[in-house]
Amino acid sequence: MIVTTTQSVEGYQIADYKGIVVGEAIMGANVVRDVFASITDIVGGRSGAYESKLQDARDTALRELEERAAEKGANAVVGVDLDYEVVGQSMLMVSASGTAVVLG
Repeated sequence: MIVTTTQSVEGYQIADYKGIVVGEAIMGANVVRDVFASITDIVGGRSGAYESKLQDARDTALRELEERAAEKGANAVVGVDLDYEVVGQSMLMVSASGTAVVLG
């Protein structure tokens, strides 16, 4: 499955549009990570715990996006957009959306 932020895929033509697909992931960060992230924020540096959690959420959202596109009979998703949100005080949400297509 080709997944791209562009509206087309070089070397291919879009033969059919299957519709909009969305993948979402909401991940909670536990209290221990929150404490260590707070310390990191105070003394400076990167928060590896949050970066890892964000990567997990992004991977999950994109995997779900691909699954939904495949269910529609698509072999690619174009125009993909990733959105990030904080839900509550310790929840991370990643939403991936795009157009499922059949490349010919």
